[in-house]
Amino acid sequence: MFGIGGGEIFFILLVILMLFGSDKIPEIARTLGKGIAQLKNATNEIKHEIQKGSEENGLDLKSLTGGISDEIASAKKSMTEYINPVEISNPITEIKEDIENATGPIKRQM
Repeated sequence: MFGIGGGEIFFILLVILMLFGSDKIPEIARTLGKGIAQLKNATNEIKHEIQKGSEENGLDLKSLTGGISDEIASAKKSMTEYINPVEISNPITEIKEDIENATGPIKRQM
């Protein structure tokens, strides 16, 4: 999470506890939660308005993004076929199989 480890999170929480006190922390968390919920609702409303406006103008956003996704998948498939046109056996796998056939699988001794 943002490159912050457990010790750093503990230190940040300790500083917050020292600055605001134990009685203010639930109120701060509640206010922060309400703010995040309002932000989420606002972004959902904007998204809904964009979809509504595009439908009124005759655009279907789902078909537009679906077409792009299909083109990307097609491009990936053609590039994979171009790079690996024929299934080539891996020489390392063949050597590993030869060694195992000659000596048997190596097992850990207890």
